[in-house]
Amino acid sequence: MLKSTIIKTNDGSDSLYVPELDEHYHSVYGAVQEAMHVYINNGFNFSDISPISILEIGFGTGLNAFLTYLESKKTNRIVKYTSVELYPVASDIVEQLNYPEFINNEEKEFFYNLHKADWNCENRINDSFILNKINQDLLLYQPNEYFDLIYFDAFAPDKQPELWSVEVFRKLYNHLNENGILTTYSAKGIVKRALREVGFKVKRLPGPPGKWEMLRSQKV
Repeated sequence: MLKSTIIKTNDGSDSLYVPELDEHYHSVYGAVQEAMHVYINNGFNFSDISPISILEIGFGTGLNAFLTYLESKKTNRIVKYTSVELYPVASDIVEQLNYPEFINNEEKEFFYNLHKADWNCENRINDSFILNKINQDLLLYQPNEYFDLIYFDAFAPDKQPELWSVEVFRKLYNHLNENGILTTYSAKGIVKRALREVGFKVKRLPGPPGKWEMLRSQKV
């Protein structure tokens, strides 16, 4: 488990800082702002598939999963959500995060249920959201299904370069359905090159506040 402390980002939402890596879980310019822009607006809302099968790399604070559920309710979409996380966030930290009150306090119980859900098995959080949290190193993870959408939300390439490799992206590409999408906050050259090398069609998009660009890649 990585030791972390809660910090306030510029949009008022919380994030975590990990001294060991000198890394934040989200953009300091706005955690919710970034997640909405990169993963919801340019990922989840890019298609209207339902049921949709999502793979997230880095469950972290559960923010992306929470926002995905809230967005799915607007159009009655059914979500099967798989998330790979090697270092689960401690429960005492989770309880202090301000996401429910910042985003939608009426869904507070859903947010906490995401974190209380058992690891390494399917959990039906409710009738429209199935969650499978996998406590494993991404390098060892072998998907046993195919996905429509991947949220690639690992720590930055300069902090964990091994996770942004051709080998990792090839594994993910091979488990995406045709026309499937991978979206990520990083637009570094090494990331673009690795994605293209395995066959993705890579599109640069305007980034969230504080970031020039992000990437959305499609299996074609």
